[in-house]
Amino acid sequence: MGKILLKNAEVLGSNGEVTLADVAIDDTIIVQVGDISTDWHADQIIDCTNLLAVPGFVNTHTHAAMSLFRGYADDMQLMDWLEKKIWPAEANLVAEDVYWGTLLANAEMIKSGTTTFSDMYFHMPQVAQAVADSGMRAVLARGMAGVAPNANQALIESEAFFNDYHNSADGCITVMLGPHAPYTCPPEYLKRVVTLSQRLGAEIHIHLAETIGEVEECQKKYSKSPIALMKELGVLDCGVLAAHCVHLSSEDIEIMKEANVRVAHNPGSNMKLASGIAPVAQMLSAGLCVGLGTDGTASNNNLDMLEEIRLAAMLHKVQALDPLLIPAKTAINMGTSYGAQALGLGMVTGTIAPGFKADITLFNMHAPHWYPRHDRLSLLAYSASGSDVHTVLINGKVILDNKRLTTIDEEQVMYEANKRGLRLVK
Repeated sequence: MGKILLKNAEVLGSNGEVTLADVAIDDTIIVQVGDISTDWHADQIIDCTNLLAVPGFVNTHTHAAMSLFRGYADDMQLMDWLEKKIWPAEANLVAEDVYWGTLLANAEMIKSGTTTFSDMYFHMPQVAQAVADSGMRAVLARGMAGVAPNANQALIESEAFFNDYHNSADGCITVMLGPHAPYTCPPEYLKRVVTLSQRLGAEIHIHLAETIGEVEECQKKYSKSPIALMKELGVLDCGVLAAHCVHLSSEDIEIMKEANVRVAHNPGSNMKLASGIAPVAQMLSAGLCVGLGTDGTASNNNLDMLEEIRLAAMLHKVQALDPLLIPAKTAINMGTSYGAQALGLGMVTGTIAPGFKADITLFNMHAPHWYPRHDRLSLLAYSASGSDVHTVLINGKVILDNKRLTTIDEEQVMYEANKRGLRLVK
């Protein structure tokens, strides 16, 4: 990949300050930020005049191949949506569908500035292939449902997937275990997942406390909240990325803090599926790591992380006693460095600084909604659009070059996704 110099960029630093600087990249790593040594020579120079350089967004929770169901089943609550529409349609999926659906999602994520995502689905070797072909960074988990006929097979496939793909694609793919949720994974099954997790050294990605109905049913069956049940079963001892966490008590938050549970907050999906508003301000105040996710496009309609950042910054001001608990800076951190920490990649990506991987998104600020430039951080959170993304680098490679995808045939992906998506719901 050689040496790349981002020249004259306006760089968003980890302190929330934007400064004019050059960024030197050697192979996959950022080696210098600021005034670059005169004896450092680049193989490629990218003129970043009028471009804002931010850490590539980190999408902490997706079901990427569900992009094939975008627009198919809208305006429904979660369980009706799953049981009546999505699960029957997913029964028609074959492995190649998942490949093309994932590639469609990857194209969309890259073009709106996301460089890393976490995915839970099935036919995961095809997901991994799409990740490798697109050049993205990903944390992948084979979804498991203990009530499904293939529950045991899912455990076998999860172990094989971990052994075959963990730290693959030049280290860009890492693997977790993916039990779907307490309402699809009974306690005895979750104990088997915990045993596998401990044997492999694999962490767990799971949906928790997404709807009030889920919490009430858990209380009825086990006399515990989903969070308390996960503690009792040993799930929280494995290292957990918990998606949604909408309906939490103060006791739940304390349990999560003690176990260092990281949260994938999905405000757009939670709103569309009427799941509620997560207590993000309280989680942050308690010291929990909260990243942002889009969930699948079937539940959110797009994978634009800027929309999730904007929702995080605005929606929770209505809820919080102190609206400054989630200012623009915090919301952007949730979409970058906090998200990287949530995925266990906090020392790898999510920050533009020497030693981190060169996962960088360049926004074109030459547009009316970027003026006047009182505060670029505020403009990014409240005014910018995913369509402003100009160039994206992942692992030191230019994946989007002046809005043109370099690793994905966009026309072919759209054709395949449309053909396959329409077939699945007939």
